[in-house]
Parts: sequence; C-alpha cells; structure tokens
Amino acid sequence: MKVFIVTGSVCTGKTTLAKLIAKKHHAIYINVNELIKEYKLYSNYDKKFKSYIVDSKKLNKFLIRLIKNSRNNLVLDSHLTHYLPSKYVDLCYVTKCELKELKKRLMKRRYSKEKVRENLDAEILDVCLVEALENKHKVKVIDTTKGINL
Repeated sequence: MKVFIVTGSVCTGKTTLAKLIAKKHHAIYINVNELIKEYKLYSNYDKKFKSYIVDSKKLNKFLIRLIKNSRNNLVLDSHLTHYLPSKYVDLCYVTKCELKELKKRLMKRRYSKEKVRENLDAEILDVCLVEALENKHKVKVIDTTKGINL
C-alpha cells in the first residue's frame, strides 16, 4: 500500500492533481477537508475567513488511523496533509502556481480581499513546501500554472 499526499496553497490545483494521481496509481482519493467537516476535526469556525480552524493533532490521529486501516493505495488531498508524520507517507506532492494566475483563481472563487492576500502571502513564502520539508517528507513540486501533467 502507498500513501500520497497533495498539499499546497488554496487554488493551486491540489484536487485536480490528487485525482490524477489516484487514477494513475489505482488509489482511493480522499478529500481531507470533507473529513474535517464530517468528523468535526476542528476547534472553531472563523467567520471572517469563512473557514474552519483545524485541530491538527486530532486530524493527524484520524488520518493515521485511516492509513493504518487501509489496504488500498491512498491519495490525501488538503493544504494540511503535510502535517502528517513522514513515516506514514510515501510521497508528498506540493502544488505551486504563479501569483498572477493564482490571484485570478482566488478572485474567481469570490474570496474576500483579506483571504486573497493571505493565500497569496502563503504562496510567496512557500509555506506548504517549507513545512513539508521541515516534516521530512519526500517532496515533489508540481507547477500548475498552465495545467497539470504527470
């Protein structure tokens, strides 16, 4: 069994990539953000940013149990997957996107100016990539600006 995680800033193409990886590796695609809502793996809801404040320890515990109980290849999709301990992950994909294109994608979703700025800042600072490397993941960076090719 293999576990692939896909992380990256909001609107950088994580879901599109994750579904392609799942198809290529005959894996089960898992939308971690849906699990967070369904199993209440959050501590609060931020009304200003219209997003959940995730309890990362609770999330990791849940995902580790999911991984241990699976006999199938898995693809976990979320900007939070890189917090998983690397021993449970075979490969971490980090999606990246040029800022001009990313801003267009964020605006298309009608995010507030503050949320757009926050997500552009996260991309500028390579937050997901840096944190994935800090967590000792084997990382492959995919630029999604002009689409995705595996």
